[in-house]
Amino acid sequence: MSSEHSRKPLAPIVVSAIGVVFGDIGTSPLYALKEIFNGHHPIPVTPDNILGVLSLVFWSIMALVTVKYVSVIMRADNRGEGGSLALLSLITENSRNRVVTWAVSLLGIFAAALFYGDSMITPAISVLSAVEGLEIVSPDFTRFVLPLTLVILTVLFFIQKRGTGTVGMFFGPVMIGWFAVLGLLGILEITRHPAVLTALNPAYAVGFITHHPSLAFLALGSVVLSVTGGEALYTDMGHFGRFPIRLAWFGFVLPALVLNYFGQGALLLNEPAAIESPFFHLGPNWATIPLVILATLATVIASQAVISGAFSVARQAVQMGFLPRMLIVHTSGAEAGQIYVPFTNWTLYLAVVALVLGFKSSSNLAAAYGIAVTGTMLIDTVLVAFVMVLLWRWHPLVVALVAGAFLAVDIAFFAANALKIPEGGWFPIAAGLVSFTVLTTWRRGRRLVRRELAKQGIPMATFLNALCDVHRVNGTAVFMTSSKEGVPAALLHNLKHNQILHERVALVTVETADTPHVNEMERIYLHRMNQGFLRIVIRYGFMEDPDVPQALQCCKRYGESFDMMETTFYVSRETVIPSVLGRRINPWRARLFAFMSKNATSATDFFRIPNNRVVELGTQLVI
Repeated sequence: MSSEHSRKPLAPIVVSAIGVVFGDIGTSPLYALKEIFNGHHPIPVTPDNILGVLSLVFWSIMALVTVKYVSVIMRADNRGEGGSLALLSLITENSRNRVVTWAVSLLGIFAAALFYGDSMITPAISVLSAVEGLEIVSPDFTRFVLPLTLVILTVLFFIQKRGTGTVGMFFGPVMIGWFAVLGLLGILEITRHPAVLTALNPAYAVGFITHHPSLAFLALGSVVLSVTGGEALYTDMGHFGRFPIRLAWFGFVLPALVLNYFGQGALLLNEPAAIESPFFHLGPNWATIPLVILATLATVIASQAVISGAFSVARQAVQMGFLPRMLIVHTSGAEAGQIYVPFTNWTLYLAVVALVLGFKSSSNLAAAYGIAVTGTMLIDTVLVAFVMVLLWRWHPLVVALVAGAFLAVDIAFFAANALKIPEGGWFPIAAGLVSFTVLTTWRRGRRLVRRELAKQGIPMATFLNALCDVHRVNGTAVFMTSSKEGVPAALLHNLKHNQILHERVALVTVETADTPHVNEMERIYLHRMNQGFLRIVIRYGFMEDPDVPQALQCCKRYGESFDMMETTFYVSRETVIPSVLGRRINPWRARLFAFMSKNATSATDFFRIPNNRVVELGTQLVI
């Protein structure tokens, strides 16, 4: 556990982790067994199949979540942070091989892209599966399922701009109640049919696979629903710490999930007809409405966690240069992690509404769900294999055995879900490819822009030697530049048109480190040059938001102070013109980059520079 988390009481952190981290995997019992036996590729509801599937579900949770993520991958933290982009930074920071860095970068970017596909499907399938419980109460309620789902989701996305701090304090207690109910319902049914516990024996899973290989392969496509959200344990590690998440998983969440799945299995052994909705049939008839309400609350919380995760990934992508600058709103003055990204929020909302209206049921959405999750898990295995070699220095044979075993399981699940591509699995692939194209296009375009600016620049030494006759005025000028070398274009334009310079000129570059956070003592690099010029490099972690005026106050330790009322900021805005020839980048990607560049949030707002102290100078670049 990080030092930041270790200073806080353990119990509140564990409660908060239960409320945020386990929402996705915690709501899987609503639809996982239902889809296995009653989905698009139904398995016959026989005692042998029920025990075999239960064993397969249990050991899938143990292999993919408990062993792979909780025990192994959570060791690969980047200064306490987790997730595909944090893992990517960890590898590129320690790799000296350009081919490895390039390949790993593409994998990490695609994993982040698949996460957006998952972020669209999770709210839709979770809330829809909970509201569908009304159909158990009465078939007359069926016509209300879609409208009510859309209302709940609309309210959820509209309240994002107000922040989740107020309602967030209820997440933990509600989810504790949810998992307690899961476990209690499971125990009550298991006590009636304790023989179901024999499915804990892995021999039942092995027997099911060997005796019915085709059925088992089809079942894997839905068994994966029981582990969706397992990757969130790693992604959210930076918010709560490794130990609290592990404690919550082993001490509370895992037992509750296993008890509920086996309770549903015990119910099916006695009443195969309950397969229409085994979760809601676990409780007595009078409890159906309360269960629907509790399930809806749990799925809303699970959706909120995914949406917040999408905001966090968007911020990381902006900081790491995979997305253009965009508006990021802090919804809490106390918690730095509580942010709201309007563009991401409304993009997700439109996609979620389209999914609900297009697929119309949780069963149809389940066909689209597995691809994104299994794809992300597969990429995580490949990335952590590099960590085993580069950072942990494991013996190649151990890496081959451990990563190979994980890879075999991941490939089996991914292949089984590939069968569902025509039935809806195409959606997360399409969403992932679109996101991947956007991320890589922006990164490629920025490299070309930097290269073009470097061509137009002149060496700093040559420039300083030519300043003898330039008129200097009082005050300080800060020129924002993406390069730590040469003369910024904005400075050359200003000198050409105004023919004056301030008595002190600071060339400021903001860099993003390969770490989540940067120590305040390492935030600033300051180099004094001739003619009153300063070269200042401000470093931020990929989980931090830049604030240039605040960072400049740290220069006092170097004997340099900045009075904002006497400082003028010069910012260059590049207008990108796509080249017709397209020699360095495809013309359509050049047009996409130009569009994103035009609609990016201004540097003034992104770096929190006072609007009344900014002079913006434009320049045109052909890529």
